Amino acid sequence: MPAELGKKFRKRIAAADAALRQITEESSQKPDSEGVWSRKEVVGHLLDSAVNNHVRFAIAALNGSYTGPEYDGPAWVRVHGYAQLPFAVLVEHWRSHNEMLANLVDRINSEALSGVCRISNNEPVTLQFLIEDYLDHLDHHVKQITERAAT
Repeated sequence: MPAELGKKFRKRIAAADAALRQITEESSQKPDSEGVWSRKEVVGHLLDSAVNNHVRFAIAALNGSYTGPEYDGPAWVRVHGYAQLPFAVLVEHWRSHNEMLANLVDRINSEALSGVCRISNNEPVTLQFLIEDYLDHLDHHVKQITERAAT
């Protein structure tokens, strides 16, 4: 099962990478409206998500469970200053980190996928759910970026 999940992970990452590489530096800079992240900042958010979930996936795979804090997206995006970084650099860091995540997912023991993960006060979920939810989150934001770029 982890190998299938790893393949699914790689397929989604490849599709997202191809879509993100179509975005120009210029179109990545401007938010659609006040208070909305720019495309750069959304990719930064995806990078933060990869970092946070890397820890969750690894601890759950090793310990059979995970308990940890929620991620404060706006604060992380702000403190990293993603709006000031080159879009291509952000996409490359995001891609590279996700390749590492896919390798991790390949190596997760099948039994560990049913391990309970608790993030802040949210309902507990399995590690498998957390991995699949991560990919759905990725798809949501890539669609958001590409649809905004097309307008």
